[in-house]
Amino acid sequence: MEQTIGTADRPLRVAIIGAGPAAFYAVEALFKQPGLVCQVDMLNRFPTPYGLVREGVAPDHESIKAVTRVYDKTATNPNFRYFGNVTFGKDVTLEELLPLYDQIIYGVGAQSDRRMGIPGEDLEGSFAATVFVGWYNGHPDYRDMNFDLSCERVAVVGNGNVAMDVARILVADPEALASTDIADHALEQLRQSKVKEVYLLGRRGPVQASFTNPELKEFGELEGVDVVVDPKDLELDAASEENLATDKNATKNILTLRRYLENTEYTRPRRVVFKFLTSPVEITGNDGRVSGLKIEKNRLEVGNDGTLRAIGTGQTETLEVGLVFRSVGYRGVPLNGVPFDEKTGTIPNVAGRVINLATGETQSGQYVVGWAKRGPSGIIGTNKPDSLSTVQSMVADLPELKGIADEKRDPALAEQLLKEKGLEYVTFQDWLALNEHEVSQGKAQNRPRIKSTRVAEMLDVIRQAATSRT
Repeated sequence: MEQTIGTADRPLRVAIIGAGPAAFYAVEALFKQPGLVCQVDMLNRFPTPYGLVREGVAPDHESIKAVTRVYDKTATNPNFRYFGNVTFGKDVTLEELLPLYDQIIYGVGAQSDRRMGIPGEDLEGSFAATVFVGWYNGHPDYRDMNFDLSCERVAVVGNGNVAMDVARILVADPEALASTDIADHALEQLRQSKVKEVYLLGRRGPVQASFTNPELKEFGELEGVDVVVDPKDLELDAASEENLATDKNATKNILTLRRYLENTEYTRPRRVVFKFLTSPVEITGNDGRVSGLKIEKNRLEVGNDGTLRAIGTGQTETLEVGLVFRSVGYRGVPLNGVPFDEKTGTIPNVAGRVINLATGETQSGQYVVGWAKRGPSGIIGTNKPDSLSTVQSMVADLPELKGIADEKRDPALAEQLLKEKGLEYVTFQDWLALNEHEVSQGKAQNRPRIKSTRVAEMLDVIRQAATSRT
């Protein structure tokens, strides 16, 4: 008679694809399940874990990155293994993993961006904000990007925290950033920047903006930066006034924006200009490069569903800008062999259980967490209950789970697969050695760390550390 899966005699074997917050919270939730014995292997494309905590959180928001201490504690569990520098769908396939794991969790986030769908979007000088964020954070995919910061004016389209981060980095004093873990190549270019003015464009009004109040207040604390707000944008319609009654963040934002109105001299060398009720309609160019952004003024109208929609008025103007960054949303990208919903940019699921979109049939043993599950919403902490709910589905499914063959349960088989493929995978101990190197490099300059930004560079450090251990 077969032992129940999840016992000491037959531990639950789980693979997690991705190493961001949602993935680590899923591991934590699995290890906290009463009476459940499980072995978890995490596969990640880069040698470095933590996803957007490392590659997305702004360098001047160091305190937010302290959450990685929780993930580090989770990683000390002897039933956890990390396999970095392993790309799912390329280095290993779903077909190769299915015989080795009872359950697989996809925690791959939303690695792509949404487009605006306007003329001129592909001109040189038009970028996704995610690319710029990756560039200044040392993301290996973007570290060699070239942003022409010789222009004086830049437009950032979007009213979320990512848009705010991009605008803030563009106008911040580079010497203030020099004490952070910003990538060295970005710091060097920002020191040469000629950018003086950044427009932050919101499709709807200030009440509907999705940025948080701490992000908004930060602009007022930046040395040498004026914040410009049009008083007319703060003349709220009745529906927006009504929204304020139930939205504490929006109420704080309005108070902060009204305080910014008190400064009318604008004598500082750099400025951020908020333009609400504005939609981009065309990026204009000169010799293939961005030279301007045509925008249309909007008005708000209550839709049939009760939400406030932005309706174009036909009134347009063109901002003279040399760069345009769009920050209008993230979206997921398909994984080989895994169902994908093109409309939502997510892995289709019910309560975290992956389903076939066409048939509605559950993909036995396959689950999803985080942005790949629900779309790009919430903050880092939002992923904790989200991952827990998926783990609860996984545990609920165990009595009916057939599971993998007993001869495939040896954890050494997964490692053997990677070795047979000649993959130079990175363990968590390897990552800790790389982390120690980055931190020690930073200490010499009074910085949190100096990031390694190329995979080859990371592997060199790891190899050297491994040699010194033997």
